[in-house]
Amino acid sequence: MPVVHDTAVLFARYARQTLRSPFQIFFGVLMPLLYLLLFGPLLTGLPLGRTGDSWQVLVPGLLLQLGLFGASFAGFAVIMEKNWGVLERLRVTPVSRLALLLGRVLRDAALFVFQAVLLVLAALLMGLRAPLAGILIGFAFVALLTFALASLSYALALKLRSPQEFGPAINTLAVPSMLLSGLMLPMTLAPGWLDALSHLMPFRYLVDAVRDAYVGRYATATMLYGVLVAVGFTVLAVTVGTRTFRRAQA
Repeated sequence: MPVVHDTAVLFARYARQTLRSPFQIFFGVLMPLLYLLLFGPLLTGLPLGRTGDSWQVLVPGLLLQLGLFGASFAGFAVIMEKNWGVLERLRVTPVSRLALLLGRVLRDAALFVFQAVLLVLAALLMGLRAPLAGILIGFAFVALLTFALASLSYALALKLRSPQEFGPAINTLAVPSMLLSGLMLPMTLAPGWLDALSHLMPFRYLVDAVRDAYVGRYATATMLYGVLVAVGFTVLAVTVGTRTFRRAQA
């Protein structure tokens, strides 16, 4: 299929760009690592309102924080490509518009899953104990979150003209999402009104599902809700991203 071929070609192009920049690969995981090393020990022994120890609560949140902030800012690359005329040159080629999006988000998903592996390895050294199946489920959620948020990030970048507009817009959306999703601490510790408000955030269902997986609980309603929200959000985001690329003739 042409879309598969075009996606593979673009994925290889963007993957080579990433591999030529080790700084990009390892710097992206620095902030979650700092939270792990400097914030994680503060939670040891504290009652966090969930099954499992503090590492089984904190690490799933850090994994999704990695995907949330990393993928949300992926659109900066599209803005730069617009300014350099790269998208204008791609516009006149017969390449599939869906492939233009999928080639990018596949690279992003591979990058952030690799960074998630590094984060989990560091957490294991710090004291994390979790079943292998739970860890793999966490990586799958990171990949889905990356697909969804990177697609929306690229769509937004096509609508805006400069990094000065893009950065504040993403921060305005990403920071409240992090705070209301319970990525750092479970929302069960929050007052009732804040806990209720957090249910409006789709990321809460993802992080709760990964925390269940990290304690070996797979057949739960929380896991089901997390999977449904993750898959539905990803399908919606990729659809929006593809339509935006087609309309922009990028």
